[in-house]
Amino acid sequence: MNSTLAVVTVTYSPGEHLEKFLSSLADATTRPTRVIMADNGSTDGMPEAAAVAHPNVELLRTGGNIGYGGAVNRAVAEVDPDAEFVVVANPDVRWAPGSLDSLLDAAARWPRAGSLGPLIREPDGSIYPSARAVPTLVSGAGHALLGTVWPKNPWTQRYRQENEAVGERAVGWLSGSCLLLRRAAFDTVDGFDSRYFMYMEDVDLGDRLGRAGWLNVYVPSAEVTHAKGHAAGRHPELMLPAHHESAYRFQADRHPHRWQAPLRWALRGGLAVRSKLSVAAAVRGRNAGRVGPAESDLDQQKQGRS
Repeated sequence: MNSTLAVVTVTYSPGEHLEKFLSSLADATTRPTRVIMADNGSTDGMPEAAAVAHPNVELLRTGGNIGYGGAVNRAVAEVDPDAEFVVVANPDVRWAPGSLDSLLDAAARWPRAGSLGPLIREPDGSIYPSARAVPTLVSGAGHALLGTVWPKNPWTQRYRQENEAVGERAVGWLSGSCLLLRRAAFDTVDGFDSRYFMYMEDVDLGDRLGRAGWLNVYVPSAEVTHAKGHAAGRHPELMLPAHHESAYRFQADRHPHRWQAPLRWALRGGLAVRSKLSVAAAVRGRNAGRVGPAESDLDQQKQGRS
């Protein structure tokens, strides 16, 4: 079996983050790596420069902005199907020394793990809640409606799992900003659902892996730092509706029956109203020079994904 580890990252004018991603990756594992940059239309020249500067880095142009999940799928298709693992990570991730080897060690301990994710730190050193429960209709609604005005509400706490002990464990889903994927599991569920242009494609993947009998395993002994982007703050009129559309798609797919149509209609209507209110609040906040909690969470999810 080829010992080279394939690392896929989706680039969209990644700026200075990309070089930090690549340089820290060299210390994250003792295995040789092959990095495939699935580029969704960068204009800053950074992916081209990285491909020239690093012999193990390849530039794969997707032909346009096809979204995060679609770009990952396109890059994974370039990897030898016999490869046991594929790494998927955002280009603004900075790897701690040995972090990728720690994920690989955990994969050996968890042979039914379809995905494994590290502890993710924010640039200020705080821990981002990257290992969460799959949102049900009730918990998702509770978190969406109350998460910003009552952060400690029981639905948000159940969803974000911030009060769980920091230990290696199976969870509902893991942040797509950094994942070690078992190729057999990824192929079993046909990879990311490319209908999700951005947001919640990782929630959907984790849930489908779980339904297929695989585990999503949180490995806090492995650490990375994930820089926050600011695209949602700059363009809330685009980013926030996209998030709400993905939230609708996720729940609609899980309530597909004809008799559930009234539920889907109510869900679409409620999310449409919330989207408009969120955009208006975000625009007011942007004009006042501040970023609200909802925007900040979207920034964390979106960086490198459009």
